[in-house]
Amino acid sequence: MNTPQAHLVDDDEAIRDALSWLLKSRGIPSSCYASAEEFLAIWNPALSGCVVLDMRMTGMTGLDCFEQLQARNSSLPVIFLTGHGDVPLAVSTLKKGAFDFFEKPLNDNDLATRIAEAIALNSNQREQNASQDSVKRCLDSLTNRERQIMDLVLLGKLNKIIADELNISMRTVEVHRANLFDKMRVKTAVELANLLKLAR
Repeated sequence: MNTPQAHLVDDDEAIRDALSWLLKSRGIPSSCYASAEEFLAIWNPALSGCVVLDMRMTGMTGLDCFEQLQARNSSLPVIFLTGHGDVPLAVSTLKKGAFDFFEKPLNDNDLATRIAEAIALNSNQREQNASQDSVKRCLDSLTNRERQIMDLVLLGKLNKIIADELNISMRTVEVHRANLFDKMRVKTAVELANLLKLAR
């Protein structure tokens, strides 16, 4: 997976250099792009971190780029850099899901802090998604009978009751239950219930 970093998209080289230097001094890795087109050309779903996007650029604007990222279901938080006249526009992008916006001239410390927060948020979301995928794979490995037993276990039913309801021996229930717990990598019904909450 790619290193989480700030993807700095601005057509002003001086601003790119200044931001890059600022983040380096804070120990935050970054990559620079001179246009929205350049960033979108390298974008892929595995990219992690956040995007710092200038609202007004020659060629494709930051807003166009943001809409493109949303159309691609990008999970990267976006922080906009705006000129004074763009504040109403920036506020409307927050409503559309942008992470934050900063008006130029920038307050370096505040911006660096928000970039760090955006990267941390993205990392947490990725970990959570990976956990959910892992639980779904475990669920997919269950047989129909194991699923039936799982549903009854989650209702708090004892093996004897499950055996009666499914018209099978208690020993069979025990075997299926052991297989089910093994596949789901849990030791108790409570652990199983908590794991399934995560998958939802």
